[in-house]
Amino acid sequence: MLRSRLAGFIVVLISTVLWSTAGLFVQMADLDTWSVVAWRSLFSILALGVFWVVATGNRAATLQATLRGPGMLAILIGIVGGISYIVALQMTSVANVMTVYAALPFIASAIAFFALGERVTTRFVVCGLIASFGILIMSGSALSFNDIVGIVTALVMTVSFAAALVQAKRYPHLDMTLVTVLSTVATGIIALPLMKNSAPEPYQLLACALLGTLTTGVANVLSLVGGRLIRSGEAAFLLLLDVVLGPLWVWLAFDEQVGMPALIGGSIVMGAVTWYLVRPGETAKTA
Repeated sequence: MLRSRLAGFIVVLISTVLWSTAGLFVQMADLDTWSVVAWRSLFSILALGVFWVVATGNRAATLQATLRGPGMLAILIGIVGGISYIVALQMTSVANVMTVYAALPFIASAIAFFALGERVTTRFVVCGLIASFGILIMSGSALSFNDIVGIVTALVMTVSFAAALVQAKRYPHLDMTLVTVLSTVATGIIALPLMKNSAPEPYQLLACALLGTLTTGVANVLSLVGGRLIRSGEAAFLLLLDVVLGPLWVWLAFDEQVGMPALIGGSIVMGAVTWYLVRPGETAKTA
């Protein structure tokens, strides 16, 4: 049990580091929203599709099981989350998107509380309040119309990913690699007629390839699989590290300025996550 729990923490942490590079690759691609979605989907399908075919034994039965109620809902959640994430990253800064995304553990815990009857610890609540304080500090900047649209779509993305975490845990029989592949196929079909016809430059294709393979593909599957081994709120809380790492990569590569409020708030969020991870466990209490 303890080894499974530790494995869950490690897998989710790895997925967080990979997931945090999404904003960097979207900036590198420098394409319209639907072109990014379409090309990202293509590379994600190629990477995960080949892996699924090789690693899965009874593919027909797995596909049939996935194309039922719980699997179809998970696919729909993936479609909404995948599109809204790219839209958010293109409408506002990576720091703003990550600030909204920081609400993930609280949304995931709320969904898991009602859907699964999960319980949370007092320490989780305290760390969450500390992280919320950091988020409030980070969000203290003027907003434009694009920022507002970006923040709303970031909220949609956050709710979608929280729902995906809970869905993966509620139905452990679901093949999450296949769910990701199918949701990505559907997302690509939606984006295809809406994308620009001009061919991307090689470096833009590389950025989309990295985005599709590392974030939409590997990171998404790792977070959902690892999330099954720990509580939904804990998985989401670990993913809060993305709030700090996402803007950091963009700042290092493109010098996207991060003000002092973002630095202070991000440090508080990082401190809250670190404190939660290093303190010994405690008995869960009803939220």
